[in-house]
Amino acid sequence: MPPIVHGFRTLTLCLPLLLAGCATHLDGNGPVATPALPEPVDYRVERLAPLPYTPAEWPESLEARVLLPETREDRLRPAALLVHGGGWQRRSPDDMDEIAERLARRGYVTVNVAYRFAPEYRFPAQLHDLQQAMAWIHERADEWRIDSDRIVGVGYSSGAHLVSLLGVSGNVDALSEPYGGEHARLAAVLGGGLPSDLFKFDDGRLVVEFIGGTRAEKPEAYRLASPIYHVDADTPPHFLFHGRWDGLVPVDHATDFHAELLTQGVESELYLQHYRGHVTSFLTRDSAIEAGIAFLDRQLREEASSTVLTQTPPTQYATQAPVPSSDLSVHADARQP
Repeated sequence: MPPIVHGFRTLTLCLPLLLAGCATHLDGNGPVATPALPEPVDYRVERLAPLPYTPAEWPESLEARVLLPETREDRLRPAALLVHGGGWQRRSPDDMDEIAERLARRGYVTVNVAYRFAPEYRFPAQLHDLQQAMAWIHERADEWRIDSDRIVGVGYSSGAHLVSLLGVSGNVDALSEPYGGEHARLAAVLGGGLPSDLFKFDDGRLVVEFIGGTRAEKPEAYRLASPIYHVDADTPPHFLFHGRWDGLVPVDHATDFHAELLTQGVESELYLQHYRGHVTSFLTRDSAIEAGIAFLDRQLREEASSTVLTQTPPTQYATQAPVPSSDLSVHADARQP
């Protein structure tokens, strides 16, 4: 094998390991320290055939992929609702399968869902899909031994946007009706590449087709669809990870949202991945997801002590986050994971 080819292959194999250590992990007190935590559990997992989670009268039949961990029969389990990205109009639950299995092996019942796509279906149709998914999970809580007070949302890109919006929807009547309610409440959110403020996008195609108009044409819809404007003390804790070089959803979406969560007294951790853009931050997500699962575990452990949860230590970093910005950013028409 020519030396240059061998060197390229070696770099390709090593790059994820090199990038894994290039991150900044912050909470409300600054850099996150590495706690002493027990070894993670690794449960066997039962994979159910895809199940429809929408009722017969729903505009489009949608399916969920469910994984059930083989945990002790006398204990309720936490659950995770997983939502894929794709600019609200492409991709599939395939993108979240690996994360779902990782969570299931840690003791979470995982529900990885499809949702309706823009531009055929516009906001808030996608939020209504997630609210229906939550109602469906609650209906099966006894059958699957789910602790319905410990359901978390996990997503990337537009999927992260939707689970975060679901997390704040209980605070806003216009978002919680007619499909919201107490069953839609999340205990915590793990979101990567999250578009938190749709006003920051310069009327790019994906956002305009999701909302059904420009910022000037539909300002109230943009405000309703932006999680950052609905944060209050009842907002669930958030773990945010984001690439510093993200040109599709610039990093100020994460830094500004993290700052607003903390201002409102909501627990939040921010995991900034250096030298990565929107796609590469998802492809090299391993360390961020591990730190995020540890965050979820801590939140759920505070809710109840009846379920054995994994504690996977995050890594300690010490560099400062970028200064939040109010500048508008350009929403490119690129593929999203």
